[in-house]
Amino acid sequence: MLQLCSDFNGISSMNKEINTENGDSKGYADVLWEESWTYIKTVVDTVREPFLVLDKDLCVMAANQSFYQTFQVEQKETEGKLVYKLGNGQWNIPSLKKLLENILPKNSFFRGFEVKHNFPLIGRKIMILNARQIYHDREDGKRFPPIILLAMEDVTDIMDVADMLARRTGQFEKSMADRTNKMELKIKIL
Repeated sequence: MLQLCSDFNGISSMNKEINTENGDSKGYADVLWEESWTYIKTVVDTVREPFLVLDKDLCVMAANQSFYQTFQVEQKETEGKLVYKLGNGQWNIPSLKKLLENILPKNSFFRGFEVKHNFPLIGRKIMILNARQIYHDREDGKRFPPIILLAMEDVTDIMDVADMLARRTGQFEKSMADRTNKMELKIKIL
């Protein structure tokens, strides 16, 4: 199925239609959207973690520099693409798809969704994802197109350390149990 993705220009065109319907020749909707978009992009660009802004069709409207660096991709390979098609489909994860597709219809969010994946260029990663819909209701009762903010935190190193500590703790406990058993046998002999 072909998925069409809107972008800033597509939303701007829709706003022009709203302006025309309302007889707003100055383009209030466009001005408001541009101001909102500038604000959103500024916030997204300051975040250290990889971050995507998705449109209502789950296509990437924008990504921050951290996303491009972390996943070793470029803007032209990312923006305007369906999130599930990024990196040859590496984000086409059924449980993630279900979560994302429920955000807009139910006006909800999710936090702490863990993705374990072997990414082509960067290898095995464990990512914690958070997503939330944002939108703006206008005074005239119409709504600007909703967008989804998708934040990612790479917890691979933390999880690897936690796994190593769990293994070492298990080894230590086994070693202590073995030593305790040996000592109990020696005590019985005495």
